[in-house]
This record gives sequence, structure tokens and C-alpha cells, in this order.
Amino acid sequence: MSTVEIYARAATRENTRRSYRSALQHFEAEWGGLLPASPDTVARYLAEHAKTLSISTLQQRLAALADWHHTHGFADPTKSQIVRKVMKGIRALHPAQQKQARPIQLEQVGQIAHWLDEAIAAAALVGRKPEQLRYTRDRALLLLGFWRGFRGDELARLRVEHVNAVSGQGMTCFLSQSKGDRESRGKTFKAPALRALCPVDAYLAWIALAGITDGPVFRAVDRWGNISEAGLHINSLVPVLRTLFHNAGIALAHQYSSHSLRRGFANWATSNGWDLKTLMEYVGWQDAHSAMRYMDAADPFATMRAAHGQAGATVL
Repeated sequence: MSTVEIYARAATRENTRRSYRSALQHFEAEWGGLLPASPDTVARYLAEHAKTLSISTLQQRLAALADWHHTHGFADPTKSQIVRKVMKGIRALHPAQQKQARPIQLEQVGQIAHWLDEAIAAAALVGRKPEQLRYTRDRALLLLGFWRGFRGDELARLRVEHVNAVSGQGMTCFLSQSKGDRESRGKTFKAPALRALCPVDAYLAWIALAGITDGPVFRAVDRWGNISEAGLHINSLVPVLRTLFHNAGIALAHQYSSHSLRRGFANWATSNGWDLKTLMEYVGWQDAHSAMRYMDAADPFATMRAAHGQAGATVL
């Protein structure tokens, strides 16, 4: 691989490259499409999969096809009028409500953290180091993910050498690349030191117990207490969190994901008076549309409902 190819490859995140390879494999090997593709071929591909693939998956397939054509110097068939019309028709005939992860509430974060505190203490008392390590890691993952509003892939790519944490003062986390950083300039995020449910102390406790001085922050721990050199894979975060939530007694644990931490923080921030601009700057969203997808609309009848409840009326 030439130097030019190395830098060109680094411009696209590995997760994106992986999903694009899968999409092209489906288009070519499984469906029998040919590249470069004509607009009519792409439109037929969409029509034949309209009932079996979600709209978001079809959009991802179009993005992969567009990327392939741009990379190889061909005209992009996904921008043609026929492809646009077919996609519009699919949305009209197969409407689907966008699925979103269930947001975690601050009270639930406290419940999980309390369960973890007890589990860590119990494991330390009887010398079960593997469990102590995993629970300490999970506590840092939970609190940093919530208070920093990180996405799952950002937590997975966080590196110790890019974190500066001081107990009682706060921490900074540098990410060399993130979804909103289209120019790959890197961005520094701050997280607060808190009296309770502190992400800074949780992080420091984890790296101290694990003896980590560089490399990925969050790593797998095997049954013997060996800590992996590699970071947790993005796909392993959801099972880790759902198992944790279930063990801590959170109902409907299967409805949560790593996005639950981000959505939960966004809802907490707005309910505590943060304006949209402040929230966007803190989390790192580049446009209001991205931010609004993570926020639940306020209940306009909440005050009236509470008033009726206090008066002893039945509220339906």
C-alpha cells in the first residue's frame, strides 16, 4: 500500500469501511449487481429489497455505492432522478418509525452505580479480582459515558494517553477522530468532577486497578483477570451494558444500548435548563437536527397533570 493510499484510507473510519464492504458484497455477490452500476440497476436493487430491508439500511447501501463510484471516478448513479423517486416511493409505501435506544435516567444511573459499588466491595473482600476489575471498568464506562454524552464508538476508541484526569478538578478527553469531526482535526472534550457519581474518580479507579498507562481505556477482562491489550469492540458494548443494567435491576434492560447514555444525558441536560446551543457544544453535535434526535420532547401537560394529581383527581 502506497503512502497516498494509507492516508486516503485513514480518512474513513474503520466502522464505515466495514459497513461499506458488507453493502457492496450484498449488492454484487448476493444480488448479482455489477459495478459500475447504472441508475436503473440501483433503482431495481432498491425496489427488490424495499420489503425486506429497512429504510436506514437502504440508505446505507446507497452511501456505499456512492462512495465506490466516487472513489473509482465514475458518475454517481444514486443521485439520479429515478433512484431518488424510488426511495421517495419506498418511504411512502413502507413508512417506519425510527427506532431509538431507551434513554437512561439519572436515577437509574445512580441505581446501577450503587449496585456496582456493592459488587466491587464484595469481590474485593473475597479476592475475586476478575469481577472486581470488570465491575470497576463498568462503573467508569457508565459514568463517563453518561456525563460526557459519548457515543459507543467514542468510548471504545478513548486512549489513556489522551486523557488528563485530576480528582476533584475534572478531566479532558482528546479524540483524534469522531463522527462530527469531518476534517479529522481532533477534538478535546471536558468532563466534570462531581460529589456523587463522579466520572473522574470512576476513571481513575479503573486505570489504577487495571494498571493501565497507555492504550485503550476500556478493555476486555477474561475469567482469570487478564486484561486485553486491545480496546473493547464497539459491538461488545451493548451486551456489556445490557447485562449490567439487568443485574442492577433495571427493567426492560434489553431496550437499552450505548446510545441510551447519550440520550439520557441529553434529556437530563434539557430538563435542567440547558439551551440547545450549550448542549450541542458540550456533546459535539454540528447541527440541531442531530441533537434533536437524541432529545425527548417535553410533556406540555406535565404541570397540569401534576396539579390534578395533587388535587386528588384521576389522571388518565
